[in-house]
Amino acid sequence: MNNSAIFEFVLSHYGTDYLFLILYILNLIFGSIAFKLGFARRLPLLKTIFVYIMLAVGTYILTIFSIFGLPITESLIVISVVLGIYRLRLHQERKRKQNTQ
Repeated sequence: MNNSAIFEFVLSHYGTDYLFLILYILNLIFGSIAFKLGFARRLPLLKTIFVYIMLAVGTYILTIFSIFGLPITESLIVISVVLGIYRLRLHQERKRKQNTQ
């Protein structure tokens, strides 16, 4: 029994040939979005490159968990959506405070 809907979708549409690659790319995209929206600060270029390389290595490990059926990709999607909503609300609140002053 697999708990991951995205794993089942990719498996049924693309088979096992590109399963790891597709899940890795999805996890990397949504992990990068979550990092950028929630945790990223202005860093110098070399530090930013290092952080994204480490993110790629960590995503490799997360993708292994996705292959075992854990809902990693779904969790990253939910995290990205929640952080996106948070950042949007924060931007609107700052804009509203700036307009009232």
